[in-house]
Amino acid sequence: MNRLAAAIAAACLSGISLGAPATAAELGDDGLHKTHWMRNTFKDMAEDLAEANSEGKRLMLIWEQRGCIYCTEMHESVFPDPEIDALIADNYFVVQLNLFGDVEVTDFDGETLSEKDMAVKWGILFTPTMMFLPEEVPEGQTAAEAAVVTMPGSFKRGTMSALLTWVKDHGYESGEHFQKYVAERVNAGN
Repeated sequence: MNRLAAAIAAACLSGISLGAPATAAELGDDGLHKTHWMRNTFKDMAEDLAEANSEGKRLMLIWEQRGCIYCTEMHESVFPDPEIDALIADNYFVVQLNLFGDVEVTDFDGETLSEKDMAVKWGILFTPTMMFLPEEVPEGQTAAEAAVVTMPGSFKRGTMSALLTWVKDHGYESGEHFQKYVAERVNAGN
């Protein structure tokens, strides 16, 4: 019995969830992973922000591409974790964008471009990349200028949980660097 307790404690400290995982995302016709919390919108950033605000959620944009091994890792190993899944579903209005897609996106400054051209405009170089928007975007700013956090890459559950919590709680407003926040959570056993 002590071995079982030790194994459970080790799993919890390493970020392994022992709860039932959420359903893994399926691939859409565009080759991108689709989850239950992603929104199918007209990709008009001002409209998406207004809808997110009306639901009391933060607008999160996630850039992905067909065949991205890091996106697959995130969708198979990180997002299905019950804690991560709940953090996103409860707190974020998620719009998926395709790094090489042709769907039109309307930026906060009014410019409309294809996803692939908007990726260039916003400086998106890697997938996955998550952009978190504030509740209000100053007139004339682009999404890239207004984003409170732009995080390229796929991370393990602990870092993803910290990121989602830090943004939800407006940690960026405190001046504390995200890396320090993550280190403090690790040291505290979270």
